[in-house]
Amino acid sequence: MPLEIMTIPCLSDNYAFLMRCTETDQVAAVDVPEAAPIEAALKARGWNLDHILLTHHHRDHVDGVPDLVNATGASVSGAVRDKDRLPPIDIALDDEEVFRFGNETCRVIDVSGHTINHIAFLFEDAKAAFTGDSLMTWGCGRVFEGTHAQMWASMQKFRNLPGDTALYTGHEYTASNAKFAQTIEPDNGDYIVRAAKVAQLRARDIATVPSNLGTERQTNPFLRADNADLQYAIGMKDADPADVFSEVRTRKDNF
Repeated sequence: MPLEIMTIPCLSDNYAFLMRCTETDQVAAVDVPEAAPIEAALKARGWNLDHILLTHHHRDHVDGVPDLVNATGASVSGAVRDKDRLPPIDIALDDEEVFRFGNETCRVIDVSGHTINHIAFLFEDAKAAFTGDSLMTWGCGRVFEGTHAQMWASMQKFRNLPGDTALYTGHEYTASNAKFAQTIEPDNGDYIVRAAKVAQLRARDIATVPSNLGTERQTNPFLRADNADLQYAIGMKDADPADVFSEVRTRKDNF
């Protein structure tokens, strides 16, 4: 594979990611909740960090940036429209901008909702998406700054990607998200099967990230707001999907 990707636990339930282009040896980190675990992973593999990519400004995704920059000299990339809230960035990225990482191409997409100007990084040839706190494994981020309609639009952007896209999401929330999904559709057999697998992984302290978009399409209620079965289950048959999404997100907020 042209991209070698590592999931790195940080803080209490965050994930950072390291990726290396196997053809050029360039290395990038996606989000930096804290520097020490990332530095340790780099040292263990003998990798030199070239770039840091930031999905959004929340502290649990950027607090380690200054220390990691000081240790490695890596450049920092983030959303041009959020540069005033991010750590100092060297490369400002806009929605739908395309850049090269090693021999790979990355497309930036705006996925506002959790925050305004939240971005995701799509490596389409490598079939990898780094989604921060927008689309989550079996969930989505809480809508802090944007609107539910914005977040639903962002979910549809992800849903339209190829089903074999790997999703690298910002937190280990899957067990909780599984419990919530089953309150929405308690008789959904796909939910029941997946919840058992998640429980087995977490019992062994194995990360549930990355996930797979095909699995998320099938079982993530936040990608299924236009699904007739889900709409029926919550008493919103034939409702506007944006309204259905809003209802599901509100229930999750109160879960």
